[in-house]
Amino acid sequence: MNTYIKQISDRIRELRDILEISAEDVAKDTGISEEEYLAYENGDKEIPISILYKVAGIFKVDPTVLMTGDVPRMDDYTVVRGGNGIKVERYNGYSFSALAFNYKHRQMDPMIVTLSKSETAELVHHPGQEFNYVIEGAIKVIVDDREFTLEAGDSIYFNPEKPHGQRAVTETAKFLTVINE
Repeated sequence: MNTYIKQISDRIRELRDILEISAEDVAKDTGISEEEYLAYENGDKEIPISILYKVAGIFKVDPTVLMTGDVPRMDDYTVVRGGNGIKVERYNGYSFSALAFNYKHRQMDPMIVTLSKSETAELVHHPGQEFNYVIEGAIKVIVDDREFTLEAGDSIYFNPEKPHGQRAVTETAKFLTVINE
């Protein structure tokens, strides 16, 4: 497991301890088993972004706190220069760069996602709405029981409460995702 993911797991465990919330309660509130939650918290399993956001909600902190250990500071605007977003490698072949991490009380999260070619897509679900815009390469987007192949310049807007996932169909692909939870 990479160091960055381990740091996130450590922050989650530390904050849960400080807040005196049981692992059982966090697991129940995120809708997963206690065993699965502890695997995320101990760094044994990579935590999906949807679970990270749910845990942040339970702890009443911005997800940036869990990702960086720091709190967002900007009220009116934030500027992120090219290549300077918070980079998270969820697993080999899937990374993202958070672009609005320093904006307080944000209602949406724009991220640049970079994928390596894969035959499968991990399906996740979360509340809100989601928008994907392909920047380079081609991706397959699965939403519920539908599959869409999108190329550079194509976009999709969908209900992320439906099981969904993305995978690269070219060697690498990059897309902008904006999630409103």
